[in-house]
Amino acid sequence: MKKILVASDGSAAAERAVAFAAELARGMAAELLLLTVCVSVGDGDLERFSLSEHASVMEVLEAEARSILARARSIAEGKGVRGLKTILETGETASAILDCARNAQVDVIVVGKRGRGHLAGLLLGSVSQKLVSLAPAVVIVVP
Repeated sequence: MKKILVASDGSAAAERAVAFAAELARGMAAELLLLTVCVSVGDGDLERFSLSEHASVMEVLEAEARSILARARSIAEGKGVRGLKTILETGETASAILDCARNAQVDVIVVGKRGRGHLAGLLLGSVSQKLVSLAPAVVIVVP
């Protein structure tokens, strides 16, 4: 096992997945890729916040994504991982994770069982379910 991809949305489950992936990467001397995905939403509160901050909605989302990646990096480094890379993608979450996994040719994808998904995720199926069905690599779902 040479490359492990872990996706985080900043939720408690995702942070548990990051910790698990970091321990796995350290134990296997594997490269750890930390991924978060910016999902554009048409949230009115977010629009108002972005106007008050004089920033676009995408800038606000990217700032949140960078914060999620910084927290994931901190967790991984706290577990002793040094060989890691952070990746920020935009788009639909499951598709972005799958594309990243294919492009990076990862051996394992680690995700949390339940993230901060929207109502559509409940109706259409969760990200973890999509990954288990479609991923080009082993998928570990952390409870």
